[in-house]
Amino acid sequence: MSEDFYSVLGVDRDASEDEVKRAFRQKASEYHPDVSDDPDAEEKFKRIQEAKEVLLDDEKRRMYDQMGHERFQEADKRGATDDGGRGGGMGGGPFGGAGDMNDIFEQFFGGGGGGGGRGGRGGQQGADLKTRLSVDLAEAYEGVTKQLTVTRPERCSECNGEGHPPDADSRTCSACDGRGQQRTVRQTPLGRVQQTQTCPQCDGRGRVYAETCSTCRGDGQVRNEATLQVEVPAGIRNGQTLRMNGEGAPGEGGGRDGDLLVEISVGGHDEFERDGDDLRHRMAISFPQAVFGDTVEVPTLDGTVEMDVPAGTQSGETFRLRNKGMPRLQGRGYGDLYVKVQVVTPERLNEEQREALEAFAEAGGEEIDVDQGFFEKLKNSF
Repeated sequence: MSEDFYSVLGVDRDASEDEVKRAFRQKASEYHPDVSDDPDAEEKFKRIQEAKEVLLDDEKRRMYDQMGHERFQEADKRGATDDGGRGGGMGGGPFGGAGDMNDIFEQFFGGGGGGGGRGGRGGQQGADLKTRLSVDLAEAYEGVTKQLTVTRPERCSECNGEGHPPDADSRTCSACDGRGQQRTVRQTPLGRVQQTQTCPQCDGRGRVYAETCSTCRGDGQVRNEATLQVEVPAGIRNGQTLRMNGEGAPGEGGGRDGDLLVEISVGGHDEFERDGDDLRHRMAISFPQAVFGDTVEVPTLDGTVEMDVPAGTQSGETFRLRNKGMPRLQGRGYGDLYVKVQVVTPERLNEEQREALEAFAEAGGEEIDVDQGFFEKLKNSF
């Protein structure tokens, strides 16, 4: 018995859409293959993605709850592999016989199809594609689902990637005798060398077709714009890359599609400077606060917190607030926030303030240059 989707995400069966999304982001940040040390991270991440896709789709979730995990998975598997067949094994289910069940899953999962792509190529995997995605520091702190639009090659829907109409006349390729490959033998100083290459006349199909697809002009692929959802885990760093399995160029001859590699660019912030998992913040305090001490409010990416400024604090002194920095990937706690205080002197004083500070300076044995003033001396000392 495999773990059901609610357990995979760690949510109750009546969890709301927002609760499912939050649970997914937390699990994704822990098990994403590009950041996790877990040896089974890739498989776990696939399960997490599968659970999210079902539980965030109202119709799929309704069917999942009615059928149960095992029957749902079995029906999903049949819909993806049965070539549109009506084979038995699931008759008497809540939606009727096996034929009805396959119809339902073909609607939801695009069932049927015999492997796709062109034959005779040994299952060539599609190429990986690369793109960039920008997030701000607050999004990197929380984790976020972003929409990304890419222009990529896709399997031609008109001919299903075959490069010719389904009813096009064909004949065995005379150049390769239907093998899809050609072998050449060359005599070299080291002996006879045999090379095998894809037949250029039939493009590896083994057959030559009388017509080509008017949509893709025989390539089997077209370039389309696709909008994808990217799950950016909390704590992602600038320059790290996320891998979206199967979202790259289409494979050929039944080969798997390539992946889409998304390089993340994390922007700056007005209040904070990032240093790994730590954050740094500059904070202005007044001269009396530095002298007498105070409790001040410090901004963080998760709201404001209070920080004690002890009496006698010097300008430029740095305080450490533990666990108030960026979340660490894989759910391993948080970095720290370092607050550097700067004592700010007022540019203008009223008469009462000036007299009080002059008295303060005289009490300490300082001689005051009236032209320069006490605060000018104070500023020049930093």
